[in-house]
Amino acid sequence: MDKKNTVIGVMLLLAAFASLYLGNRFAPPAPAAPAIAPAQAPMPTAPNQASPLVQSVGSAPLNTEFATLTGANADEVVSYLENEFIRVEFTNFGGAIGNVAFMKYGLTKGSPLPFVFNQPRVQPMLAITDIPGLGPETAYRLVSATSSEVVYEAVLEGRLKVVRRFSLGYEMEGSDPYLIRHDTTLQDLSGNGAPQTVAALSLGTTSLISPNDYGQFLNIMSWDGEDEVLTKSGELEGGGFLAMVGVKDGAPKSSVTKDGTVVWAAAKNQFFSSIYTGDTAGFSTTTRRVELPPFEGSSRANKGLNGVVSYAMPAMASGGAAVLGGDFYVGPKEYDRLRKFEQDQGEVMQFAPYFFSKIFLSGIVAPILNLTMVTMHGWVGNWGVAIILMTLLLKIVTLPFTLAASKSAKRMAKLQPMMKEVRAQYKDQPQKLNEATLKIFKENKVNPMGGCLPILITMPLFVAFFAMLQGTAELRFTSFLWTSDLSAPDTIWRLPFMNLPLNIMPLLMGATMVYQMRLTPTPTTDNAQAQMMKYMPIVFTLICYNFAAALALYSTINGVFTIAQQVIVNRTTKDDTPLVKPGGAEVEEKAWNPNKRKGKKKK
Repeated sequence: MDKKNTVIGVMLLLAAFASLYLGNRFAPPAPAAPAIAPAQAPMPTAPNQASPLVQSVGSAPLNTEFATLTGANADEVVSYLENEFIRVEFTNFGGAIGNVAFMKYGLTKGSPLPFVFNQPRVQPMLAITDIPGLGPETAYRLVSATSSEVVYEAVLEGRLKVVRRFSLGYEMEGSDPYLIRHDTTLQDLSGNGAPQTVAALSLGTTSLISPNDYGQFLNIMSWDGEDEVLTKSGELEGGGFLAMVGVKDGAPKSSVTKDGTVVWAAAKNQFFSSIYTGDTAGFSTTTRRVELPPFEGSSRANKGLNGVVSYAMPAMASGGAAVLGGDFYVGPKEYDRLRKFEQDQGEVMQFAPYFFSKIFLSGIVAPILNLTMVTMHGWVGNWGVAIILMTLLLKIVTLPFTLAASKSAKRMAKLQPMMKEVRAQYKDQPQKLNEATLKIFKENKVNPMGGCLPILITMPLFVAFFAMLQGTAELRFTSFLWTSDLSAPDTIWRLPFMNLPLNIMPLLMGATMVYQMRLTPTPTTDNAQAQMMKYMPIVFTLICYNFAAALALYSTINGVFTIAQQVIVNRTTKDDTPLVKPGGAEVEEKAWNPNKRKGKKKK
């Protein structure tokens, strides 16, 4: 074995093991519930008719490194709107949405408590954050609270009347059950009118949702009609490599504001999101960090972000009014639901979050995979089985390419003895070696890249599947076989002395890769490539070891189908085409294949 290649292989393995160990070094022993659990919401209370129109209480300072969490106010008047999907809690402080409970999604696996968005919180959602006397510190008067609508009112200094109206439009044709309609009307009472002003609405507070969530989808996002604008937590934390080399300021930031057209803006985590789509476009988003306690049993800090979107309010004539309205979606990141919205709200899924996922066209492939998986689930009613059926469908679709690639690989393997002799003949003449190699390929009608075609086809599917799984709410807490949650690693035990998890599905994936490589014809005799192929299943398994179990399930089933396919190909496909020397002369295979040359005759 080549010593250099052995060293490279060992280094790859050590790097993969180090990544696995360090990735679990600070991980909790088992998934735990968020540190602050939602309390059971009380029943709606009657309107407080005796409360004044405007009541001010102390507000948190705005120029701090972290946004400050707030709790319930002693004088708070709470109201509710609900359907079978959500329960929306309204607060008269700010005349806005305190939080939204998702009745179809539990807080933890098997918990009777629902997951609650914007809890804990910095501000109520859709609170006006930049007009003193009308923000979260202001107690609005509850005008009415029916089964479908809540209306608040406040008067600012006797000169401006503000009416805030919220409704659930699920009963309307074509509406979504997670959609809340919002309208805020500002009316001049002074008789002097009012100049153009700015109103900023809170998108809510979002944070990591479990110890398995590392924050790659935790951000404040806006859509300008053509592209996304993201603000991630790392942009506020400071530090990093670029700061170390002096390219950027490494100091932590209290907030980040990004200007530009805002068709809609969202605050989101791995599986859930709030999305505000204004009737008119906004002009900026502002993001602030939120300090949260670590998850129970872990030293790794939770991360939180609070988002605000700003709108320009038109000038008002004497006695005139201005309206700020829009649709507010607060719910799961279900692509099949969000894609039906008219302003590309499905982009909140962020199917191509990284540079490599954009290269492999995840933004195009992942939505197709998602819809295919959802369709399969509609047929069989089980997400694990749906993934298996989807994998089988993809194998059938790519079968013609795979068969062509297998044939090319077998032909390449057949040429290797001839290639080896040519290399020996021209080992000190690289130009002639290259010319002779190209002649062999041309005269034997072999495409040297043909054997790479299955990988080129499989990689976009794998990358897109990985991107799709990270934010697909339907898979959260979904069981299959021994896996209790397809959206998380299928850890069944942990090594007590290193806290390393035992994940079965990635090990099965690695085993199928090893066996698959043994069945596939080797199209090269180059020692470096052979060593890379030898170590690839191990390195790949370690890289994917802590990914979602659904991804390992897809890869394992794909490997099983590939193995069965390769066995059939190896038994049914023959290549009787004679080999051709450089120059055009046909030769028998045994003349070039040392394994088929005649030995000495036995006496």
